[in-house]
Amino acid sequence: MLIGIPKEIKDQEYRVGATPDMVKALVLAGHQVMVQTLAGERIGFPDAMYASAGARIVSAIAEVYQAEMVIKVKEPQTQEFPLLKEGQILFCYLHLAPDPEQTKHLLKQKIVGIAYETVTDTKNRLPLLVPMSEIAGRISIQAGANALQLSNGGKGVLLGGVTGVLPAKVAVIGGGIVGTEAARMAMGLGADVVILDRNLNRLRELDALFGPRLKTAFSSPAAVEEHVVEADLVVGSVLIPGKMAPKLVTRDMVKKMSPGSVIVDVAIDQGGCTETSRPTTHTSPTYVVDGVVHYCVTNMPGAVARTSTQALTNATMPYALKIASKGYKQALKEDPGLMVGLNVYLGKVTNAPVAADLGYEYAPPEKLF
Repeated sequence: MLIGIPKEIKDQEYRVGATPDMVKALVLAGHQVMVQTLAGERIGFPDAMYASAGARIVSAIAEVYQAEMVIKVKEPQTQEFPLLKEGQILFCYLHLAPDPEQTKHLLKQKIVGIAYETVTDTKNRLPLLVPMSEIAGRISIQAGANALQLSNGGKGVLLGGVTGVLPAKVAVIGGGIVGTEAARMAMGLGADVVILDRNLNRLRELDALFGPRLKTAFSSPAAVEEHVVEADLVVGSVLIPGKMAPKLVTRDMVKKMSPGSVIVDVAIDQGGCTETSRPTTHTSPTYVVDGVVHYCVTNMPGAVARTSTQALTNATMPYALKIASKGYKQALKEDPGLMVGLNVYLGKVTNAPVAADLGYEYAPPEKLF
């Protein structure tokens, strides 16, 4: 199979869909790989490393999009829509539910879109989302601590406090991978942390994992309001695979927060879990609503692009090899979890949550081929 690895063009996005090691594995399996020049330059993967791994280096992104399968990190940007071709496999993060424009173009171009964020494993986990969730959770605390500094619009609070001064209060909404890693980082810095979730079994697991250092609370509307209003830093880490994130933090709650408090909405890729959230970039990461600093960067792991690329490709490589070697139809039939990752197929929406959120008819993928 001919595989293309483009240079990402989203703002401040320096991750790349394949490392030289992944390219070598694909080439050794008998596939041809095109890598756009400078795709990994900023994170220590120069063209020479890709060439040594067996890739053909090409200068134009249009040439990369001549491939049968395009492997990248972020969803295609507006400039890339015209480059897509019918029947092409697109293997990357898509996050379609909050992005009707992208969905429309993928359907129009009749793309075979396999989304990292909805692929599942035998235990119904999200193996291609987990590495970035781990990183995003940790970065959320770094970003939040930075935003809390007075010079960045925050209230001038140190997360861990100091001797004789109480630490900052951190409320983490959602006890999944992002929330767990956010809580771990915040507690590591000495903050007073509470994590809210609606799954009591998950709260028990978190209690067992962290002990009395971590406070847990059932995520009722009243509890969310109580802890959000009291918090210096709120981390939104709610995920319903494929669906728009529920708006658990209302504008009224934000108004009640003290001036200079911070919200880091990691759920922004799926539309955000705060009514006042809107997508931002690494170039301009924050804005203020009702005195509260909002950090809503849609590609948070891109801030540590080398680590993120290595972690991501460790997870995606076996799937990419399977798709390329067996063909997508056989690979999807053999792996039900990979089939769940198929979001669009030749003009049809094949993911039920995406179809429901965007108003499309759902086409069960197992019935299409």
